[in-house]
This record gives sequence, C-alpha cells and structure tokens, in this order.
Amino acid sequence: MKSLFTAVAAAALLAGCNQSDNANEALADANASGNAAAAAVENAVAAAPATPLQKEQALALMKERHENYEKIGDAMKVIGRELKSDSPDLAAVRTNADAIATLAPQVKGWFPQGTGPDVGKTEALAAIWEKPEDFAAKAAEFERAAAAFQAATRGTDVAAMRAAQGNLGKSCKACHDLYREEHD
Repeated sequence: MKSLFTAVAAAALLAGCNQSDNANEALADANASGNAAAAAVENAVAAAPATPLQKEQALALMKERHENYEKIGDAMKVIGRELKSDSPDLAAVRTNADAIATLAPQVKGWFPQGTGPDVGKTEALAAIWEKPEDFAAKAAEFERAAAAFQAATRGTDVAAMRAAQGNLGKSCKACHDLYREEHD
C-alpha cells in the first residue's frame, strides 16, 4: 500500500508539473518493475529535476538511498571477509561484486535537491549539495572502481581481486571523508 501511495504521489507531482504523459509512464514503469516506490521516486526525480520534492517523496528517496547503501556495505563486508580468507568463496565474492556494480551507477541519482539533512535523518552531509560537481566525480570514480572490481572477480586471480577491492575501498573512502557524517 505504501508503495502504491508513493507511486501515486510521484504521478501527481509530475501531473502537477504539466507532465502527465511522464506521470503515466512513471506509474507504468513503477508497476512493471515490482518496486513501485523506488521506481516512482526515481522517475519523479528524473522527470522533474528542477521541481522540489514533496517531503514524503524526499523521505521515501532518502530511505531507499539508505537501504541501498546498506546493501553496498553488507556486500563489502562479505567481500572483505572472503578475500582475507586463505581460500575465499569466489561465488560469494562474485555475487557481491555484482550487487555493488549494479548499485554503483545509481548513486549519482540518490541525492537530488531536497533530500539532505534539512529534510530528515541522513548521514549525508550538506556538502554533497554544495559541491555537486565534486560529488558527481567521486560517484563516477566509485562506479568505475565497482566495474573494475566486478571484472576482476570474473577471473580466478585472487591477488588481482584484492587489488581491485583496495581501489574500490579507496573510492568509497574518498567520498565518505568529505560527504558522510563521521561515525564513532
């Protein structure tokens, strides 16, 4: 029900922007994807970037962003544990590399205006919206590092995987150092 509400809200936002064709497309895409909330919010953001998000939409996107970062973090933990092992489970490494490589290109779309600390709880610092070009460059580097790590996992050279994992971790850290709230 919540997903349907979010999809309808996204369609209403687009319709209110005189973009009813895009609203209908957003609803169709959302319903077809099986993840109505994520698809509707993503379509609303893509179709109306200059239009501020409604608070409910912003909070839904922030929740989705958080959940996706949790998935990336969980995947990094599995990869780290396996690649520290003397005999890593390469299937687990590959599965988690695929998950990260799938999510990495989406990062740049997770931070539209109106989804910052002024709207709700987030670990994202306001600097993301103050330095959008730098943040976009770091997101692009993360995407490249994720793809390179995924490619390395297709082989059997564990040393190459470890090296690519190190570069992936550096791309995460480069962004976290500037754009993520510190943790104890």
